[in-house]
Amino acid sequence: MLKQIPNLITSLNLLCGCVAIFFAISGDLVTASYFVFTGIFFDFFDGLAARMLNAHSDVGLQLDSLADMVTSGVAPAVVMVQLLSESILGAPISITDNFSSEGWNAGWNQYVPFIGLLIAVGSAYRLAKFNVDTRQTTSFIGLPTPANTLLILSLPLILAFQPSALTETIILNPWFLIGITLLGCILMNAELPLFALKFKTWDVSSNVLRYVFLLICLIAIVLLQFIAIPVILLVYVLMSLIWK
Repeated sequence: MLKQIPNLITSLNLLCGCVAIFFAISGDLVTASYFVFTGIFFDFFDGLAARMLNAHSDVGLQLDSLADMVTSGVAPAVVMVQLLSESILGAPISITDNFSSEGWNAGWNQYVPFIGLLIAVGSAYRLAKFNVDTRQTTSFIGLPTPANTLLILSLPLILAFQPSALTETIILNPWFLIGITLLGCILMNAELPLFALKFKTWDVSSNVLRYVFLLICLIAIVLLQFIAIPVILLVYVLMSLIWK
């Protein structure tokens, strides 16, 4: 029974992703973000539980990828579609309005938000490569899908809780959102070596990089709140490239 605990945690990640998609489609991007963050929390601890219980399995590996595809692939893609819709059309896509018999008659720009779905495609390819790449047992090659997801989900939270003329101008610029979408797809599948937050032991000497990064994360979150997430992601990439 204990061997199933990691799979149960992974299943909770999947459930959170499904609920997040429901709220994102409904236009409630803040609640969707909370559920995605909770799912990523479960995603972090399912691997830890598997190592502690020595409960690794092929089923668990596949389930983890499927859950990540939903929580860190489809959910952020839908959120990006809604952000693009708001930036271009002035409001998130409404399933009942846009897909009614009178809907979709305002021109090509109504289709532009679907560029956000490339995030799901890029995430799927990234997860597929991860499952067959033996180089990624202790580190990552390419940006992990949860990291890309945190960046995307930080955008509606910044708009909701740290609004300003500057942040709204930047985040609700369609070219910025399209750029973030394409950049995320590229970084997830690039030959970019990045360290992993996987603690095999808790001693400081072999985990200096991880502890320094976590300290920076804590300070940034206290000082910058949700704006800290893009900053932390940039620091993560830079530390991976510099600290070798």
